[in-house]
Amino acid sequence: MVPVTDETAPLPLPEKALDTSPARPWPVRVLSDKIKGYIDRMPPVWVEGQVVQFNQRNGSGMQFLTLRDADRDVSLPVTIYSSALARLAKVPAEGDHVVVHAKPTFWTKRGTLQLQADQIRAVGVGELLARIEELKRVLAAEGLFDLDRKRPLPFLPGVIGLVCGRESKAEHDVVVNARARWPQVRFEIREVAVQGVSAVPEVSRAIAELDARQDVEVIVVARGGGSVEDLLPFSNEALVRAAAACRTPVVSAIGHETDAPLLDLVADYRASTPTDAAKRIVPDVSEERQRLVQARQRIRGAVAALLDREQHGLDGVRSRPVLAAPHTMLESRDREVSQAIGHARYALNALLLRASGEIGRLEAQVRALSPASTLERGYAVVQRTDGHVVRAPGEVAEGDDVQIRLADGALGAVVTSTGN
Repeated sequence: MVPVTDETAPLPLPEKALDTSPARPWPVRVLSDKIKGYIDRMPPVWVEGQVVQFNQRNGSGMQFLTLRDADRDVSLPVTIYSSALARLAKVPAEGDHVVVHAKPTFWTKRGTLQLQADQIRAVGVGELLARIEELKRVLAAEGLFDLDRKRPLPFLPGVIGLVCGRESKAEHDVVVNARARWPQVRFEIREVAVQGVSAVPEVSRAIAELDARQDVEVIVVARGGGSVEDLLPFSNEALVRAAAACRTPVVSAIGHETDAPLLDLVADYRASTPTDAAKRIVPDVSEERQRLVQARQRIRGAVAALLDREQHGLDGVRSRPVLAAPHTMLESRDREVSQAIGHARYALNALLLRASGEIGRLEAQVRALSPASTLERGYAVVQRTDGHVVRAPGEVAEGDDVQIRLADGALGAVVTSTGN
């Protein structure tokens, strides 16, 4: 026999979260109960944080406060017995660092998680300073404080980024002193919380915003000093790393001469006070003008000294005899040239005379040897018609025409006889 089933009966809910599906989901109450059951199994833990909200309720057995993480924007509500607070020498105030021993509790109706604390302890200044020293060693080992990372500050920044408190004395000191030194300087100011629970995220966000601007040439983080607790945000790791990541030079002016937060070590320049920061990043216009005047005077003096030195050297050269009477050297050379010309002419004339005499002698010799000279002495030369000189009677025959050359002309003749 087949059993009869009720198809309208609800299906059993999944036992595990992995077994849920769109067709078989968990109701909200089930999920809340599951979360509560898981959290109820957690043992009590010690939790550290910063008190961001604390409203005392006199006469109540329970007190309520909110703990915030020191590095991130995470917070949890805490309920604590008034008797646990009564054991403290000083009731915690907003901004104090505390450690609580608490049991996590999940409220299913509101879907909220809170801590049920039975013990609370204030974190002392000594412990905070020890933690800062440990963080300092870690950051130093990473090289964030090395001098080769320090960037030079601009000589005259056009725009200065200023991170400071709202309507603070530090802002007044920086702006007034900077404009007194150089009235044309411009500021891009970000007023933020410089102490308390909001200081770290607001200062970090302001630094990143100013660093992203192309016109901002230097960033000043200013605060007018304070207690160790007040300056704790400026030793926070997140804020220090945000300043170290800047491409724009950073000036730290958040404390007095004796204060040493970690931001001072990672900054490109550490100013002792906001006033000192203004004097460091902005030159004094009157001093610069005086320097220009002094520079001009030194340049004029150097040029005048150079001219005097060159003039003295020129006067010394001009006073030398060769330049004092330059024609003297020319006159001696003129005499030498004239003498050389005279000697050349004399030698040429003598040479010409010797050559002329030699030519006359050679001419006489030539004339003496010339047939014309023989003819001038009365002799004659007989030539045949072909121009051949007749030297013997046998060279012609009777009846041959011959020519008789005389000293002054020639005669034609006919051979009549050829005797010996």
